[in-house]
Amino acid sequence: MLTLAFRWLLLALPLLSVNTRCTPSPQRVDKDFAKQPSTTVYVVRHAEKDLTPGLADPPLTPAGEQRALALRETLNKMPLDVVFSTATTRTRATAAPLAVLKNQQVVPYDAKQLPALAARIRRDYQGRTVLVVGHSNTILETVEALGAPRPVPTVGDNEYDYLLEVRIPADSTRAATATARRYGVRSAGK
Repeated sequence: MLTLAFRWLLLALPLLSVNTRCTPSPQRVDKDFAKQPSTTVYVVRHAEKDLTPGLADPPLTPAGEQRALALRETLNKMPLDVVFSTATTRTRATAAPLAVLKNQQVVPYDAKQLPALAARIRRDYQGRTVLVVGHSNTILETVEALGAPRPVPTVGDNEYDYLLEVRIPADSTRAATATARRYGVRSAGK
């Protein structure tokens, strides 16, 4: 004959096991969350542009065209889910070789609305890889809009070879990070 306490335990045991299955342990949640990939955003300035005075929308120079090809070669093995570019000829031409290789359209964005671009990347491209092509006076601001500190203090007017990489963790409580490296032939200014 089973004691009354033992019978209650037998009745309650299935309920306890159901309850534990429904409530994941904090360790399990953290472990699963850590497996989610971070968002990677590559940010570059357009390649060398024609400096002829009076050009409203200057194209790339031959050196700029070579740099656009160097960008394609540098990122050719990376997955790429979207390419953003301002509406200028030089930014679109910088993005084009890589976009064609990756079968991506170049999506325009407004460089005066960087918080909106950052919000779109966080919302629509979480866990993916993104390229943003901008200007010397917007690429560091883009990094900051994505939540990371500037990896270099400034980008000079004659510096075209920075490749900035921003990592946005899936865990929104962790800060984004940014690193800077160079690609292609060194800019004339360096």
